[in-house]
Amino acid sequence: MNITHEDRMGGSVHLSEDGKKVIILDQTQLPNRQVYLTLGTAEEIYDAIKVLAVRGAPAIGICAAYGMYVLAEGREKEDADSFYAGLHKDGEYLISSRPTAVNLSWAVKRMLAVADQNKEAGVPEVVRLLGEECIAIHNEDIEMCSRISEYGLSLVKDGDGILTHCNAGPLATSKYGTAIGPMLLGKERGLHFHVFADETRPLLQGARLTSYELYKAGVDVTLICDNMASLVMKNGWVQACFVGCDRIAANGDFANKIGTSGVAILAKHYGIPFYTLGPTSTIDMSCPSGADIRIEERNPDEIKNMWYKEPMALNEVKCFNPAFDVTDHELLTAIVTDQGIIYPPFDVNLKKMFG
Repeated sequence: MNITHEDRMGGSVHLSEDGKKVIILDQTQLPNRQVYLTLGTAEEIYDAIKVLAVRGAPAIGICAAYGMYVLAEGREKEDADSFYAGLHKDGEYLISSRPTAVNLSWAVKRMLAVADQNKEAGVPEVVRLLGEECIAIHNEDIEMCSRISEYGLSLVKDGDGILTHCNAGPLATSKYGTAIGPMLLGKERGLHFHVFADETRPLLQGARLTSYELYKAGVDVTLICDNMASLVMKNGWVQACFVGCDRIAANGDFANKIGTSGVAILAKHYGIPFYTLGPTSTIDMSCPSGADIRIEERNPDEIKNMWYKEPMALNEVKCFNPAFDVTDHELLTAIVTDQGIIYPPFDVNLKKMFG
């Protein structure tokens, strides 16, 4: 696949023309405003990831890779010892912003490995190599999303109803995205799907982002509250469920936006195929099972205050606000990756492909 400069610049994350800043589309402002943020310091990059201005596991990884290059360029005049110590400190800091999405640590560690493996070349050359590596990471994600979309498209037919949860389109990745990539690719090829997008409480990524992307692409989309999924499945309106993933364990358990496991349970009950779609960078073979995935817990105000003029619960009421849940591999029909479709037994077949 030929990756163009326009492909990278058209996404939700890209490098500035002079290579000194990371530019992101602030996803917290969508769908009503398109606001771009310019990030140049470790604190700005950390905050953008933490508050979900940039979100979606692949997009976070791309942002982190560009961020590591920008921070390395800012340290180029330091002596070698200070440069490497500072770069590793920056990497640890960025990784701490979102612990569940494996792409974040994967991208940072990949950038640090390039730096560490080329110490003898000198700091300026290392910075140049880091610039090449972050662009390579972005290019690879575009290629992976295209292949995932092709494989996913093979699992559905013209006229199918598809339910998705959270957001795993171009905003969260690059090019087509993962979980809604097959729908966008199918639209380009003249296929017609009807998509049900869960609003995805409490941050409403499905309402604000998924329905936005699908509508803009001309895909027939209906927004539903999360607790309406059972009814549309029971009515026979859903032939497949496509969701993204932030980390896939070695046994096939996977973490995704909170509420995903509930969708999987419903799909199992109604006999509907349930797929997770993600790039190989999301698969963590060092993580034995879902029980080993650390789940991020977020500010309770996201439940009580974020979308309301007045609080929707008393200030004294406690809130539990996990960002993700883990879907058991027994609920999963298949894992769709850029390397192919993986079917059960997942522990065996994941090891064969990625072990």
